[in-house]
Amino acid sequence: MSEIAFLDRLKAITTHPAARGLADDVAMMPFGRHKLVMTHDMMVEGVHFLPDADPADVAWKLVAVNLSDLAAKGAKPLGLLLGYGQAASDAWDAAFVDGLKQAINHFAVPLLGGDTVAMGEQGLRTFGLTAFGEAKGHIVPSRSNAMAGHAVYVTGTIGNAWAGLQIATGALTSVDIEVTAALLKAHTRPMPKLDDGRALSNLVSSMMDVSDGLLLDASRIAAASGIQIEIDLAEVPLSEQYQTLVGDSQDARIKAATGGDDYQLLLTASPETVLPVPLTCIGICRSGSGIALHSHGERLDLPEHLGFLHG
Repeated sequence: MSEIAFLDRLKAITTHPAARGLADDVAMMPFGRHKLVMTHDMMVEGVHFLPDADPADVAWKLVAVNLSDLAAKGAKPLGLLLGYGQAASDAWDAAFVDGLKQAINHFAVPLLGGDTVAMGEQGLRTFGLTAFGEAKGHIVPSRSNAMAGHAVYVTGTIGNAWAGLQIATGALTSVDIEVTAALLKAHTRPMPKLDDGRALSNLVSSMMDVSDGLLLDASRIAAASGIQIEIDLAEVPLSEQYQTLVGDSQDARIKAATGGDDYQLLLTASPETVLPVPLTCIGICRSGSGIALHSHGERLDLPEHLGFLHG
């Protein structure tokens, strides 16, 4: 069963309003005068991280990807619960805990508990993390309120993590040590945009983090909001390091826009809204459905895959 088909079955039994119809990356419910925002992400060896990955990096990324979901809702992290699958390596487990300590100290979020289970010598290392946070104010942005005429923005640059993965797997190489280090770090140690999310949350019409690919995640906002999102590929921001390694061709830009693991914020807002953090406008919301792509005024065919999907 595909991921989409399985989620459709889950949606039929997920009726609590806090679940947001499973059409968002978080659940949200009243929490005193504010709101409690909850998310859960998993990572599996060979799917989300390479078998020879540094365990400390794996732990950092597990924390970061969950906090990125909170960032997209303007939530301040309150705590974490860890589900850990041990796979018969004391050294690996110890290094993972070291990386976990680095992450929770850096992001100032406590580990409060969880569960462990033995995976056996042949089991794939598998981890889950639940993160919960507090969103102050009245608005916790979802994917579903983008409107025709609203502009589409993204924080930071896109594609560095994909390029870092290509270096890690040997698919691409760079003779520039600084370029290699920067791109590998984007892949192994993403930085959730927590401050940006809190600054933007009351001003945007929709917001989510870019995890599975810019185009795929934009299509999710379009579907949830019942509009079309038109992306200008030429405006998608690329870093100097990415351009040094991969280039600035149309193909290089497609790879950046579909590669995923960026953990930038993708958002829509009225063009008249003054937004308090650096952003790049990459498109516009229109009446219609799905994603449209163009570059320098020329309509482009969509790539076969907009991003990463399970199954």
